Amino acid sequence: MELTMAHWLYLAGTCLIIVTMLFRQNVVVPAILMSFLIGWVYNGSFLSGIQAIFNASLTAAGELFHIFLIIAIMTALLQSLKSIGSDEQMVIPFQKVMKNGHLSFWILVLVTYSISLFFWPAPAVPLIGALLIPVAIKAGLPPIGAALAISLAGHGMALSSDFVLQVAPGLTASTSGIEAAAVADRALILSIVAGTIALSIAYFMIRKSIVPPAKKNLTEWEKSGDSDVTLQSDDLDVKKGNYSKFFAFLVPSTFLAIVVYVVLATFSDAIPAIADGAGASIIGGIAVLLLITISLFRDYRKSLKEVSDHIVKGFVFAFKVMGLVIPIAGFFFMGSGEFSASILGVNDPDHAPAFLFDLVESSQHAIPDNAFITGFGILILGMISGLDGSGFSGLPLIGSLSDAFATTVGVDPATLAAIGQMGAIWVGGGTLVAWSPIIAIAGFAKISVLDLVRKSFIPVIIGLTITTIFGLLFL
Repeated sequence: MELTMAHWLYLAGTCLIIVTMLFRQNVVVPAILMSFLIGWVYNGSFLSGIQAIFNASLTAAGELFHIFLIIAIMTALLQSLKSIGSDEQMVIPFQKVMKNGHLSFWILVLVTYSISLFFWPAPAVPLIGALLIPVAIKAGLPPIGAALAISLAGHGMALSSDFVLQVAPGLTASTSGIEAAAVADRALILSIVAGTIALSIAYFMIRKSIVPPAKKNLTEWEKSGDSDVTLQSDDLDVKKGNYSKFFAFLVPSTFLAIVVYVVLATFSDAIPAIADGAGASIIGGIAVLLLITISLFRDYRKSLKEVSDHIVKGFVFAFKVMGLVIPIAGFFFMGSGEFSASILGVNDPDHAPAFLFDLVESSQHAIPDNAFITGFGILILGMISGLDGSGFSGLPLIGSLSDAFATTVGVDPATLAAIGQMGAIWVGGGTLVAWSPIIAIAGFAKISVLDLVRKSFIPVIIGLTITTIFGLLFL
């Protein structure tokens, strides 16, 4: 495969963005400039480079809008619950269990992992963010601690195995002779090892920031948080009534019923299963209906205006959370052949460049015939493929490379594939890229998504390193 100047510019841009993040600087400008240069060089036209800047952001916005929407809807629902005082009523049952910040951290981990295994973390985050993060913060857990627990347990440990739905193992095995079930079995073990290590390190990193339980913890968090993403609701007119306790029970019970339905549909043929990816849309649709119902009970004469106001505030909040992420995601979408055609103006999508995967494929010859070097090489290639922010698009490549290298180095191909899957999804699925669905977690915790990524870096890297060694020695 012949690499062009555009390929090397894409590699340089990726390295530049990573280094910029490590130096705790904003990466929007580097992403925009590199998108411009790649568009210019690939098409040989200065004007095409300018168009690539806009097209990259437009493509990213379209692909990420479902995250915008779920954040906006759930934020609007939260605002309506606050308007009748139900938010305070909802936390009462959890206060008996989440007695302090230390216990709250591990409860968030357990709940997130359990829900995310059955219908992925993306729909689980709004549930947990809306109902449990405020309780955890009141119990003394800092916002970054709550975000780490949810991110590492959901987008890391649960999604990297995808043991129930098995979409990830299926993709990994799709281009090889490896059985998807074998990949899933090994990925489950490796994900638990990686998750246990990463979460333990994260807990010890934030444990000194845990404070005694107090209502002021929640009050200060609601008024502060990250200045760029805090939703202003101090002027909200709270009107409590007998319906406050009713909705405090109805809302979490409704979402719990969705979880139970998904679990039963997964393990039983008695009820019809929902389509893959439908969990988030079901939660979003029900949240809108609950929003309308709450507003009608609060004041039916003003309900039309209040529903609109809540939705507008929700979208303002969502754009504050995700606005800066769009041009960054646009750059990495340019590396995928699936999106580069629309960004670079290529008429034939079948001949669109796939900069990221071309670079990964061209580097495979540099991996020596050694089990540990090969294992870590597959891990790194997986991590690189996850930089597009999905974690799934590079899995077929990981599977084919694992199958190819396994015989020569004497390692089970399913183990190598599972290791690569760990790298791809822990990074891109994701805990280490700011343009992945963890944006929603940062938004609900009211912290900077870049701070969440930086805080996750050491736990995740150590977890993946030890997990790779464990897999090569024992699986």
